[in-house]
Amino acid sequence: MFKIQYFDNISVLGITQFSKDLYTIGRQISEPDAIILRSKNIFEINLPSNLLAVGRAGVGVNNIPVKRLTSLGIPVFNAPGANSNAVKELVLAALLISSRNICQARDYIRDPNYSDDDLKQKFETSKKLFSGFELQGKTLGVVGLGSIGTNVANSALALGMKVIGFDPKITVKNTRQLLPGVEKVEKLEKILVDSDAITLHIPLTKETKYFINSSCFNLMKKNSILINFARGEVVDNKAVTKALGDNILQSYVCDFPTSELISNEKVIALPHLGASTFEAEENCAHMVVKNVKNFLENGNIQNSVNFPDAILTNSKLFRLAIANRNVPNMVGQISTILANDGYNIEDLLNQSLGTLAYTLVDLNKPLSEEIIDKIKKIDGVLSIRNVGKPLS
Repeated sequence: MFKIQYFDNISVLGITQFSKDLYTIGRQISEPDAIILRSKNIFEINLPSNLLAVGRAGVGVNNIPVKRLTSLGIPVFNAPGANSNAVKELVLAALLISSRNICQARDYIRDPNYSDDDLKQKFETSKKLFSGFELQGKTLGVVGLGSIGTNVANSALALGMKVIGFDPKITVKNTRQLLPGVEKVEKLEKILVDSDAITLHIPLTKETKYFINSSCFNLMKKNSILINFARGEVVDNKAVTKALGDNILQSYVCDFPTSELISNEKVIALPHLGASTFEAEENCAHMVVKNVKNFLENGNIQNSVNFPDAILTNSKLFRLAIANRNVPNMVGQISTILANDGYNIEDLLNQSLGTLAYTLVDLNKPLSEEIIDKIKKIDGVLSIRNVGKPLS
């Protein structure tokens, strides 16, 4: 039996994928084999020694100690693309609402003491205060062309916008999914100088903290729109406040309210609604639970932020899963130990990601604790697991 501990409000559709005959599931589970979460910060919790995997029902993992888990040979799974449509739709809404000053106009006439005559007079004399601009023909800059950024870019074309995108690490998959009308640029400066509106879709890392700052605003057009449904700290809020005051920004729409931001009438700050749709929550939970189950039951890796994808076709053999530092002769040492103890390797898969490698080995007979201990002692092995029973 595997023990699963979950935090936050994980969709029932995801949790119920853990069958009761193989899993014990709960919020208060002690010594879990896997942890499933959304926004719970686990940097400070004591990780159980038997922990095998962590899964986030979402994309960003800045609430998870990925570096520490990697050093222990523990994969961290997420759900890339599962909330893509939800965030894309909110970005499009942000573009439409901010370009037409909808929130400010609504607030202007929102007084219960107004009579119908008062309202008629008010909107006839003051509607020009909230004149906006049309998106058709304007330029949208998309910073980050992952699943969400790609979807936003493609959808903005349908609004008649010119779309330019910046992502030096764009994948082959996302490159193929971009519509031909999206222009990829090599420098962020091109986005800043040419865009009427900019939307951010980048992770929060040491390199991207305050990615958008005062030097960026100095290059932007007057009365631009900035949209941030990525992470709060990729934008310097003090620089945003100044840019709003200087009319460099007409509006800042974000999913990360702070006391500084919500006091500014040009800011539309939402309470982290980006992926808060019924469909997105179900999709995220379903994807991450599916991948955690596949890892626990079969040793396969898919959609991990710190491990390479590694999928070995299921068989009725006995499987060994090994995480190790990506150094020469590791597979050779493992193979030698197995051969010396009479094990025949029926199938093997070795994949790497940066400094880490992951190996799946299918063997002709059950694994003994003695052989596992021998492999565990190889310098560079981070974790080793007997996937166990014959796989079906």
